[in-house]
Parts: sequence; structure tokens; C-alpha cells
Amino acid sequence: MRQKAYAAAGVDIDLGNRVKATLPQLLASTHRREVLGKVGGFGGLFALDTKKFRQPVLVSSADGVGTKLKLAFAMDRHDTVGQDLVNHCVNDIAVMGAEPLFFLDYIGTGRLQPRVFRELIGGFAQACAHNNCALIGGETAQMPGFYREGEYDVSGTIVGVVEKSRLLDGKRIRSGDAVIGLASSGLHTNGYSLARKLFFEVARYTPDQYVNELREKAGVALMKTHRSYLNIIRKLTAADLVVGMAHVTGGGITENLPRILPKNVSAAVELGSWTVLPIFDHLRMLGNVEQEEMLRTFNMGIGLICVVQPEKYKRMKSLLDRASEPHAVIGKVTKGDRRVLYN
Repeated sequence: MRQKAYAAAGVDIDLGNRVKATLPQLLASTHRREVLGKVGGFGGLFALDTKKFRQPVLVSSADGVGTKLKLAFAMDRHDTVGQDLVNHCVNDIAVMGAEPLFFLDYIGTGRLQPRVFRELIGGFAQACAHNNCALIGGETAQMPGFYREGEYDVSGTIVGVVEKSRLLDGKRIRSGDAVIGLASSGLHTNGYSLARKLFFEVARYTPDQYVNELREKAGVALMKTHRSYLNIIRKLTAADLVVGMAHVTGGGITENLPRILPKNVSAAVELGSWTVLPIFDHLRMLGNVEQEEMLRTFNMGIGLICVVQPEKYKRMKSLLDRASEPHAVIGKVTKGDRRVLYN
């Protein structure tokens, strides 16, 4: 009787249980030998292999996808936002030298839609498998009346590990080091409130509208998946080629690069030294957006920044070239007070 009353209030427990019954198959591809127990327990279990480390340091991060979800709702496409979320979280800990271990997701919605749920979890699973990160649990909350019909929110938490002596915290960065930018795939997961306004209110595009300046549809351009930089980061750290790395997310280069700078240095970044993706030029044109705001809102084509000692740059360039990784020298570290100075 109680369950029927709860269903009448908009929460279908049976539906939730049926949908969640498919999780073991979806999560199988993300399995790591350290995972214990089974899906559906009160907590996910992960046995850290401490024999691999002398002083293991756990590194964690939590994030969401922001208003990129609004575009997912409009296009009724939900698999890529799951990948966006995982890759964003992976990058956040990888720039500190950490190996991703496990990921947990949260989905909040008014009424659970089985197809959307499967697409979201499928996206989480695909990205976790790609990053060798176990998807060991999560929470799906049905809250009728809290969300608009057909909408939901997602967030994720990731935990990784790094040997304490190999932790990348920027402390070794010195004046004279080179600043290297690695290419982004697009907006990644930041700046969507402004981007959606400019595309759909100012320019009055529809998601299916072809935009000549971008040579693709508006929705496709905006929905490009947030890149994972884990593989290239692993190669760079294994070769001891970086003294600091920054994931360029909300706040752009302007606010993210200072997060890894010691208190006695700044970064001089040379505008025009890298290829700005067409979508950013188009957004600037649509809104007549000031350059300073563009640089603080969007990644502008640079998704990851690496700081390298000058004598190691040639080796880094060779490694990046062999990996077919687009990159550019975008500046250098100078004496200062933890700011980005654009030239």
C-alpha cells in the first residue's frame, strides 16, 4: 500500500529497481581486480594495492557538467555527458600525477526514464573503461516536483592514487620554465551558459542548424566530448618531463594556471601562439565579447597546460610529436605574484 502511494506521488520504486538490475552488465567493462563486493551494497569496496607504493597519497575530486546538460536535453542525447563528467574528473586528478582508481556517480531527476538512465550509465562506463577506472557505485534519486519534466542533474566523484614523491603540485616550477598548451576538443564542460545564450538567443540557431563558420551543426559543435588527457599525461610523467600541469576548466587559462604556480612566479602567455578553435572565434563575434572575458570563460582551444624545464622541452616535443598530440609553446614562467600576464 505504501509503495503504491509513493508511486502515486511520482516515485516508482519498482521501475528504479528494474532499471538498476541492468547495472552489473553495464559496469563489467570497468572492473579492476581491486574491486570487492558487488553493485548495490551500501558502499563500494576497493582494496588498494599498497605494495605498489612506499607512501601512497589518495587524490580525490568531485564535479558536474554544468549547463551543458541543457543542450543534452534539447538534443535528447545523453551518452556523451556521462563521458564528459568522467573525463573531467580524471583530468583533475591526473594533472597531480594520480592514477584514477574508482568513480562514483550521482543522478537526480524527477522521474526515472529507463532509456536516459541507460545512456548516462553507458557513458560513465565507456569513459571509465577507457581510463581504466572502476565504476563502483552511485546514487539515483527520484525527486518529483524538484526538476522540470525530462531534466536531471549529474555529478561524479573520483579517487586516485600517487606516490608521494611523484606528486605534481607545482612546487618545482621556476622562472624560465616553458609553458606548453595541449589542444582541447571544444568547450569541454565550461562556458555553456554564455555559449547557449549566444547560439540560441542571439544568433537564433537551432541545434540541428548547420553553421557555415563551423562547418558543422550548432548542436554537434557544442556537444563535443570533453577530452581525457590521461594517456599523454602518463607518458609525460613516466619520463619525468613536467614540473606542473593545469587542467583548463571554468575560469580558462586566466584562473586555472595560477593554481599550480608558486607564490614567487607568474606566467607570461603569448596570445596568438596557439590555434584558437573556430567555435571560440564565432562566439566572440556573435556576442562582441571582450578578449579578457573570453579568456576567463572558455579554454580557447587549450585544454591542458604543462610546465617543463627548458632543458627538457626538446624531449617533451619529441614525445608529443610521436603521440600525434597537438601542442604549442604558449609562454614561459617569469618572476611575479601567481598571475597570468597576456602579451
